[in-house]
Amino acid sequence: MELDPLILSRIQFAFVVSFHAIFPVFSIGLASFIAVLEGLAFKTGNPLWEKLSAFWTKVFAVVFGMGVVSGIVMSFQFGTNWSNFSQASANFLGPMLSYEVITAFFLEAAFLGVLLFGRHKVPAGVHLFAAIMVAVGTFISSFWILSANSWMHTPSGVELRDGVFHVTSWSQAIFNPSFPYRFAHMVVASFLTGGFVVAGVSAWYLLRGREVEANRKALSMCLWMLLFLAPTQAVIGDLHGLNTMEHQPVKVAAMEGNWETSRNVPLLLFAIPDQENQTNRFEIGIPNLASFILTHEWDGEVPGLNEVAVEEQPPVGIVFWSFRVMVGLGLLMIAFALAGLLLRRNGAYYQKRWFLQGLRFMSITPFIAVIAGWFVTEIGRSPWLVYGMMNQAEALTPSLTGGMALFTLIGYVVVYGLVFSAGVYYLLRVLYVGLEDEDEGEHESDRPARPLSAAHVPFEIEHGQGDVNHAKPANEGGH
Repeated sequence: MELDPLILSRIQFAFVVSFHAIFPVFSIGLASFIAVLEGLAFKTGNPLWEKLSAFWTKVFAVVFGMGVVSGIVMSFQFGTNWSNFSQASANFLGPMLSYEVITAFFLEAAFLGVLLFGRHKVPAGVHLFAAIMVAVGTFISSFWILSANSWMHTPSGVELRDGVFHVTSWSQAIFNPSFPYRFAHMVVASFLTGGFVVAGVSAWYLLRGREVEANRKALSMCLWMLLFLAPTQAVIGDLHGLNTMEHQPVKVAAMEGNWETSRNVPLLLFAIPDQENQTNRFEIGIPNLASFILTHEWDGEVPGLNEVAVEEQPPVGIVFWSFRVMVGLGLLMIAFALAGLLLRRNGAYYQKRWFLQGLRFMSITPFIAVIAGWFVTEIGRSPWLVYGMMNQAEALTPSLTGGMALFTLIGYVVVYGLVFSAGVYYLLRVLYVGLEDEDEGEHESDRPARPLSAAHVPFEIEHGQGDVNHAKPANEGGH
């Protein structure tokens, strides 16, 4: 069987992007959380805020490092696998990626050093400023990257001459039609990811009876944020969907599994898209709801996939089900946020074991939702790389063979597997140590040569029937 370099290059880029995306989406939200903790510590002088900030800064450092390592090769692939695209889009994407490095990455890297190593070594105000700058850097980075990616979906401010994109308006190209919606959608997704991870980890510590007061504060903060942002994300998603229907109607048709342009379109809860026969099998839907959601009219017209040739349709099955995974998890997030509000009375939100266990599970759902969302966005654009202007086959490196693409794909999978395993191992060790003050009761000469060898479990677990009992440190009579 002949290896197709186009298919293998698409798989390779999808793997790299999916692997990389989970790190910045977490670090953006976590950086802002750390900045808030630093601000509270600076204002109140409460050591619990500082302890929380120190702990989550360690986590941020690991995630930031893994994001950098996994992201570097993404730009290399433009040259190795997509050289025609690199040459064609260099007038726009070259400066955009450079702006991201100069304005964001340098800012983050410089102030991250102060945030990590400057605690109690620089004035508290300077340390707070470093935390804020790191958070600002993550937003600047996402601005440039999402602007560049959005331009590929809704190209504007350029013209294609002799196979090369020439910028005619930088403002139109940067602030292209889909950028505001996609930027807002991604930023809120980052806050939701950070919020649910912090809430899940705090819930795990509460179940173990560790650092109860500090983790109660962290959990409470996250639940208040999630209560407002989870429903907000649904509203932004609706606006994003309307924008997508205007500029990429075929993608919306694939998301809805709608083959023919029609009115009174049902919202399909379940279906098996059959692209070969241009139909769905085993449909279960709610009448007229898709029309209402997409047009805000019960009999609104929804575009169908038959508006374009079959070869210009995206892989409908993947887009259709990825969209439902994303939306389903989003609704689950809203449900947990509302449950947190209902359990506020008498502090039940940090006592009910079923809720805390649920939050542990929810800590992984934002990552799944983000990857599913990227599948919808990127696969739904197929077969175009720059929508309506350059397709994927035209963008591929002419000299690339199937064997070369397969070799690099295997290499990326192996290396990324090692990087991910090492990163997860170290993150688990950080979580295992927890929020303990490593300096407490130690002299400089007593500290272990290897930081991870200091890890130990100072608390034991006491299980209740339905609630979490407050366990005490083992050396203070805890059980």
